[in-house]
Amino acid sequence: MTRVRDFDDRPAFDDPPAEVIAEAAGAFGLLASSARLHIVWALAQGESDVTGLADRVGGALPAVSQHLTKLKLAGLVRSRREGRRQVYFVDDPDIVAVVRLLVGRLAERADPNPARRLRGAGA
Repeated sequence: MTRVRDFDDRPAFDDPPAEVIAEAAGAFGLLASSARLHIVWALAQGESDVTGLADRVGGALPAVSQHLTKLKLAGLVRSRREGRRQVYFVDDPDIVAVVRLLVGRLAERADPNPARRLRGAGA
């Protein structure tokens, strides 16, 4: 790792290995889709099956299912069987924290009314 300094000469974080940067870029790439980001946001609030997610995010069932498959293959989402249905959830607290922080902060900027802040969006 390479130690770098900020523009004002303060010590900064070490540069992570290239593999870590590539993995992070892949995760952010998947979350660059508004549909997938909405799905992860919804799952960060609690687990759901594909039908519930499709209703919540306003997507067609096959499209939401395809998004979930991509998120699952990337390790951002997991699932378990409950009877005849598959239940999806985010098992990584860091992913939950990043999504909640970013989306929550942007929502606060968009709506300055503190009475309507997103629940669970704070850092």
